[in-house]
Amino acid sequence: MLNVVILAAGLGKRMQSDLPKVLHTLAGKPMLAHVLDSARQLEPARIVVVVGHGAERVRQAFEGHADLHFALQQPQHGTGHAVQQAVPQLLEGDGKDDVTLVLYGDVPLVQPATLQRLLQARGDGMAVLTEVLEDSTGYGRIVRDAQGHVARIVEHKDATEAERAIKEVNTGILAAPTACLKDWLGRIGNNNAQGEYYLTDTVGLAVADGVTVGAAQPGAAWETLGVNSRVQQAELERRWQGEQARRLLEAGVTLADPARFDLRGSLVCGRDVFIDVGCVFEGQVTLGDGVRVGPHCVLRDVSVDAGTHIEAFSHLHQAEVGRDARIGPYARLRPGAELGDRTHVGNFVEIKKSVLGADSKANHLAYIGDADVGQRVNVGAGTITCNYDGVNKHRTVIEDDAFIGSDTQLVAPVRVGRGATLGAGTTLTRDAPADKLTVSRARQVTVEGWQRPVKKS
Repeated sequence: MLNVVILAAGLGKRMQSDLPKVLHTLAGKPMLAHVLDSARQLEPARIVVVVGHGAERVRQAFEGHADLHFALQQPQHGTGHAVQQAVPQLLEGDGKDDVTLVLYGDVPLVQPATLQRLLQARGDGMAVLTEVLEDSTGYGRIVRDAQGHVARIVEHKDATEAERAIKEVNTGILAAPTACLKDWLGRIGNNNAQGEYYLTDTVGLAVADGVTVGAAQPGAAWETLGVNSRVQQAELERRWQGEQARRLLEAGVTLADPARFDLRGSLVCGRDVFIDVGCVFEGQVTLGDGVRVGPHCVLRDVSVDAGTHIEAFSHLHQAEVGRDARIGPYARLRPGAELGDRTHVGNFVEIKKSVLGADSKANHLAYIGDADVGQRVNVGAGTITCNYDGVNKHRTVIEDDAFIGSDTQLVAPVRVGRGATLGAGTTLTRDAPADKLTVSRARQVTVEGWQRPVKKS
């Protein structure tokens, strides 16, 4: 039975923020959420998050996550003291396979594969996640015995000169038998430079009890990097974005510049997808074969079918786009926009909660909201659907093959019949019949003898 304990009680003074440190974001979501994602892939029996500073805000941020249990550490007396607060909530079965894994809410990028290696490395005992650093200043050093087994971990401030020369360091992440861990936590002391209860002291107790302590290493150095300042947050953001870019490149996606790319969710791409510079992808985004995304576009929870081109500075949010469409530049698709195959949505066109049928076009300066637009419809420049009466939203229906002249206002609820034409400047307040021209505008008049005013001297 696997328990996961995540330490998330720290203040994070160096962040210079009122927001609890573990709620600061990386790749668009709280650091703690990243840790939870990795932990859940191990299918633990219980997850306990130890909170302290800003405890209520952390709880509220993850309200509705039924698999989470919280323990309060108040005040904070070190990592060992933090895990002690979680002990009453740890589950135990027959004892043989009961394991507790300790993670950190401000070390967000540790990967599930690394955690699996750590669990395997412990055998029937304990295991710690270690890393070899050229500059190990500030880290707890891994002290091994003559046989090469982990003997103890000594914190930097308590280390001798010989111990400070050790390059292998402790990441803080460990796995141990649950019953043993409970016992060791009750035996650790605070006789150290900080006067705190160190979780790492359980390693020495394990060795003294004859329990083998194994070790595993992360797949990449960035997995164990912690965030204690805005600088570290920004540096880790770029490292993670670089890693995500690398994975996309290896999968066959073309990125104009991997250093100018941001993924804040998941991105699934078909073959021969091209993404230009400065694009941001949020939530769940799917791009079909041959899709091209121009520079500085933002796509959030969007599905785009094969062959579609999205031009520069377009924003798409909770929208679906068919095959071989052309979007932008400067287009905005809002939630509920559904565009059929070969549709054109041009510059400064906004579409919200509307269906645009195949081969229909709105090439410039239009607003289409709460509308059902058929196939092969042309929407002229300056056209808007007047869908809101100040209280309620109403729907506009434009049937196949209609032609909507420029500067037209369609006052919903209203229907434009199949093949109908609306003359430029029309304000439509009643249904327009199929296959006929409907015009609503003042008659043009030329005033004879009129003279343009001149500026007075």
